[in-house]
Amino acid sequence: MASVANDLYRAVELTVSGLGYQLVDVERLGGGLMRVTIEASAGIKVEDCERVSRQLSHVFAVDGVDYQRLEVSSPGLDRPLKGANNFVRFVGNEISVQLYSPSVEAGGRKRMRGRLIGLVGVSGVERVRLELMPEDVMVKGGAKKARPRALTIKRAAAEPAKVIEIALSDIEKARLVPELNFRPARVEGDSDAAAIGNGSSGDGITSGRFESEHT
Repeated sequence: MASVANDLYRAVELTVSGLGYQLVDVERLGGGLMRVTIEASAGIKVEDCERVSRQLSHVFAVDGVDYQRLEVSSPGLDRPLKGANNFVRFVGNEISVQLYSPSVEAGGRKRMRGRLIGLVGVSGVERVRLELMPEDVMVKGGAKKARPRALTIKRAAAEPAKVIEIALSDIEKARLVPELNFRPARVEGDSDAAAIGNGSSGDGITSGRFESEHT
């Protein structure tokens, strides 16, 4: 995935906000795919994605943006966190974080998961407070052998939670970690259905996706 230039991001942001939506992310992917993620308090439908796609196609044509396909969609359960507002909005959720460089506070790691505690500091020098998962629960680089479940839970419960602070500017990527909720849900025809959530109820329950090709 290639990074998006600031001027392109700003152009997309102005277009999306001008149509009454909020921009979540802009990504350049393989095969010339430009992915734009949007949201709204009432949720996002396919019609919303199509509307934004049409307008962005005009903007890209005027600005000479090079792309093959444009995808406009709503955030998934593992939605990216961008900007200070997102880190305030999703306090209490579990998130995954990737840093630009290893963190001493996090034991020399670049990647970590934990509970988002809050955002501290003034504008421009904000720091993210994160309650890390216990070392025995985390898997580093996929190389660590998994412990038996009972032992892992026992060790995790015995170890105190470690809270660290990370400069917001040091975070390369951050995403919500979907939480499984196996409590019975009231679904017509299936009273034992399992639900998946991210602890952010009220952020819109509808979703949509629209993809078009650049001709």
